[in-house]
Amino acid sequence: MAAGINRLTDLNIKSWITKARAGKVTAGADMAFRTTGGGTITVQKGAVVKQPKLSDGGGLFVTLTKKGTAVFRITYRYGGKTRLFSVGIYPEVSLEAARRERELLKADLKAGRDPVQVRMIAKAANVASADTTFAGVAAEWLAKRKKEWSEIHYEQTKHALERDIFPKLGSLPIGEITAPILAREIEKVNKRTEQTAAKILWSVKGIFQLAQTRDGATIRENPAIAVRAVLTNSTPRKPRAALLTFPALGDVLRRTDGAAISPAVRLCLKLIAFTAVRVSNGVEAQWKEFDLDADVPTWTIPREQMKVSKGRPFDHTVLLGPTIAAELKHWQRVTGGRGFLFPSPHHDNEHITSEACEKFYRMTLKLRDIHSVHGWRSSFSTLANDHGFASKAVDLALDHVNESEVERAYNRPGEIGGKFEERVRMAYWWDSQLSAAQHGGTVLPLRATAS
Repeated sequence: MAAGINRLTDLNIKSWITKARAGKVTAGADMAFRTTGGGTITVQKGAVVKQPKLSDGGGLFVTLTKKGTAVFRITYRYGGKTRLFSVGIYPEVSLEAARRERELLKADLKAGRDPVQVRMIAKAANVASADTTFAGVAAEWLAKRKKEWSEIHYEQTKHALERDIFPKLGSLPIGEITAPILAREIEKVNKRTEQTAAKILWSVKGIFQLAQTRDGATIRENPAIAVRAVLTNSTPRKPRAALLTFPALGDVLRRTDGAAISPAVRLCLKLIAFTAVRVSNGVEAQWKEFDLDADVPTWTIPREQMKVSKGRPFDHTVLLGPTIAAELKHWQRVTGGRGFLFPSPHHDNEHITSEACEKFYRMTLKLRDIHSVHGWRSSFSTLANDHGFASKAVDLALDHVNESEVERAYNRPGEIGGKFEERVRMAYWWDSQLSAAQHGGTVLPLRATAS
């Protein structure tokens, strides 16, 4: 083997590793020796070496750990003492890369710097910038959520991300993760269980939202919104619990009003009840989406925030009855009417969570298997259909309409099938029924033709 430096080849190293793992490295022919303290002891030629090393020269050598892992290391002297620098595992760190590390180490020594100290400083700098990776932002997002969630929910969410997302995306800069990259990972989970995939995607969406609010953020679009399209719903799900009588619904509204709960969560739950929107749309509502001064107050939810985003070119228009519209106007004056309707009480530039609403019904009101936040959609659908409103108007209010290409061409957004006027009557009917039920009034069985 050549003297000096750069003595080794990959073939030499691989052959030596096989011998070393088999305990067949002998002194002399294999140039194996061991060091103790500051000196070098040459083993008698032909003797088996217990702690073998294969030198490339210049202090760089290959050795085996106690578990048999091949690693590159460099010996050097600094401050009058012999020290050891760990380069990395072979072949994850190539021979060429190890040699570059040796040259950098020599440069550090020539400049009077301790190579180990230099690496520690560089590592600290990398840790400081690690929050630009997906895993770094996710850790911050989870820390914020932990204050609001139950311990079980927090651990389940964290474990799901670590299991299904971090292995491939965790180390990537979050700004470089595109919808196709994210979609591949979500599709893998979706094949296993659709429900888990939907929950993970909700978490990922929140992580990207946090990244978008940071100073100097360059992320313009949230890729998790587009990735909703890859989710399937082939597994039958248990229907969400829902109450189907106005007296029972009125009792839920009264108990919510009297509970010790944040004003934001209380009004968000009322908005969901009076509009039958999905809980995610309720917590994410923004003031710019509302027109409370129109003849018929409206809330226009951007299509990309809806459950079904493909094949529907228009946003979802929610019609607001007078009771909920008046409460929103008051809330607007109280909060200033900027950003999210229901800001988080714990974190700036964030909204309350779906879990906060659902946990209140489940734990505080003890409505598990009786009525859920999502159950307001079933309540509205059942009671509106029972009271004679056209099923297409009900479906439109719930964003369940799958209109044909002809209907898309001839109907204005929000007025599919000429049902706008009936939707107005239905919104005012639902508003009056819930208001009367909440205050203990007699709920009249109004017909769809009532104003």
